[in-house]
Amino acid sequence: MKLDFTNQTVIVTGAAHGFGRAIALAFAGEGAAVWACDVNTAGLSETARLAYHDGVVVNVRTVDVTDQSAAQAFVAEAAQGSGAVDILVNNAGGVLGQVGRPLEQISVPDWQSIFRVNVDGAFLFAQAAAPGMKARRRGRIINISSGAGLGISLTGIQAYAAAKAAQIGLTRQLAHELGAWGITVNNVAPGFIRSNPTTEAQWESYGEDGQQKLIDGIALKRLGSPQDIVNAVQFFASEQAAWITGQVLSVDGGK
Repeated sequence: MKLDFTNQTVIVTGAAHGFGRAIALAFAGEGAAVWACDVNTAGLSETARLAYHDGVVVNVRTVDVTDQSAAQAFVAEAAQGSGAVDILVNNAGGVLGQVGRPLEQISVPDWQSIFRVNVDGAFLFAQAAAPGMKARRRGRIINISSGAGLGISLTGIQAYAAAKAAQIGLTRQLAHELGAWGITVNNVAPGFIRSNPTTEAQWESYGEDGQQKLIDGIALKRLGSPQDIVNAVQFFASEQAAWITGQVLSVDGGK
């Protein structure tokens, strides 16, 4: 399946490493005008450098996705050339350095911070991008959730599992709200993939026996790669998925 995103404007949040970086580079390689953001300025610079090395451009900005005014400003800047954002990939999220702890040890700020980046960020960027998409009566919004949102978190972090489930609920609700304007809203739920410093540390923490147990629990008996997530995102963003909305695609090697 040949995909071509020439002359389309794409926003990718959380693009300083991992899935976000891979998604941004892939869309740029397919001819899109890519705008990538993160709070990790150094990581964003590396994403831009890698794009330049590949002969393409990724426009990067340091943006806190939980800041409504910053989200609005970034979307407006990205849309200046074409009038609207064609594709929004809400990838920003994660556990913010937290580790699994008993329920009674979780502070309210710790709980809320994970919800803010994983749920509020997706909401605020969709809110900012929707008016332009509505005006053109087309658009794609793809949220990156997690297998934790469909089951439990391997990390044991309660807020992460709950936030990713909430993001899936937001996906389904927005699909029904925005569908009348030709806007699709879908969700990719990755399984465990070694893609960034956090997942590398998690992988190492399992030890040899734990790593093998994780792999044995996967139907295909191997870990995936960021490219597997890129493939799912680009499918949802393509014309081949024009009549698919409100869906969650588990990309996890089979559970």
